[in-house]
Amino acid sequence: MPVAETELYFDSPYQLLVAVILSAQCTDKRVNIITPPFFKKFPTASALANTSQEEVFELVKSCSYPNNKSKNLLGMAKMLVEKFDEIVPDQIDQLQRLPGVGRKTANVIASVIFNKPAMAVDTHVFRVAERIGLTTKAKNPLDSERQLIRYLPENTIPKAHHWLILHGRYVCKARKPLCFECGVKDFCQWYIKSVKEESSTK
Repeated sequence: MPVAETELYFDSPYQLLVAVILSAQCTDKRVNIITPPFFKKFPTASALANTSQEEVFELVKSCSYPNNKSKNLLGMAKMLVEKFDEIVPDQIDQLQRLPGVGRKTANVIASVIFNKPAMAVDTHVFRVAERIGLTTKAKNPLDSERQLIRYLPENTIPKAHHWLILHGRYVCKARKPLCFECGVKDFCQWYIKSVKEESSTK
């Protein structure tokens, strides 16, 4: 997959930050429906910072956890204006100070906007990396992130995040992985084990 990039629509760091906050426990498809009218009404962090949580809620209510996300989006915008002069920071620790921004979201921004070797681990990445054998018995997303960063060449890390997400979304599906369409099945620990187990029962 030579072109591996986020499927979220955005035109600026601020827009990607909003989209990634909305994407928690929500599909990119749904987020991409929500964001065009959202950005039309709130084109900048300062525009968002000067509205009410009720107005934000009305625009994001079709996504998961709209109450919490509307609160976080408003808080994020206010802090971005007051502490960062409306400039999305490029440091993981500074990004994590923003409401609604956890480690995964901070890593997405750092890798997509600033091309930093940050590995964002969501449910797709966590599951696919373990299934293929890129990680071993990772206890949590942070453990998975550390294992992946340890072994992946640094220049591939920003793209590897998208490789794993898209692979999990379209090929290595949770319930029915499309193994016979998979380009890495010969290296996949889960596939090798499954084939061996199937062969041994015949």
